[in-house]
Amino acid sequence: MKIFPAIDIKDKKCVRLIKGDFENKTEYKNSPVDQANSYKDHGFKNLHIVDLDGALTGETINVDIVQEIVKNSNLKVEIGGGIRSFESIKKYLDAGVEKTILGSAAIKDKKFLKEACKKFPGKIALGLDAKDGKLSVSGWKESSNKSTLDFLKEVNDYGVSRLIFTDINRDGTKGSPNFDETSKVASISNCPVMISGGVSSIDDVKKAKNMENIEGIIVGKAIYDGDIKLEELVKEDA
Repeated sequence: MKIFPAIDIKDKKCVRLIKGDFENKTEYKNSPVDQANSYKDHGFKNLHIVDLDGALTGETINVDIVQEIVKNSNLKVEIGGGIRSFESIKKYLDAGVEKTILGSAAIKDKKFLKEACKKFPGKIALGLDAKDGKLSVSGWKESSNKSTLDFLKEVNDYGVSRLIFTDINRDGTKGSPNFDETSKVASISNCPVMISGGVSSIDDVKKAKNMENIEGIIVGKAIYDGDIKLEELVKEDA
């Protein structure tokens, strides 16, 4: 199972939000580039980045930082946050990322998701961020009123290469991921699923290893707050 340490970028800094609330954020002293290099030095191979500025504006605000991270760390990067056009996808792929994550744009326009998968085969991940079983969009500020499972069934054969499922109520809380809902998503998904939101301990990571159709797990706040040591986390990375 792949471990994806996380970097959320806001105003050129590493931050973490609680339940997606932009007013409830913690800033960390390491720059995004330094944090990525730290992950590389510990032996990680993958990295999950969210451009929170992009999520709010719909623009590729931090593509220069992402490019520097890819160049310096050589990590396999997946990036999400405000990617709403083919041009934005291409910018990030040209910067060297492995996969671009489509969230709001894909949920609001399934045709865009389908065409992106055809245009950039193997490079499109789908980010499904849910609150109480309903998908949220636009930096988690709006509910789409669409059921997570119903939407997935509609787009399951589009050619998405990875699915990232986040329970917003768990994100940043270190209250453990929503394993039950993630398991339901993974059971019907045609592509491998990443667990995201609420990872609190190494036990959460070990539990994820025993689940079906799970490619990996994203770990953020528990790293920054010291609840999970990078030395023990990297041992679970395969």
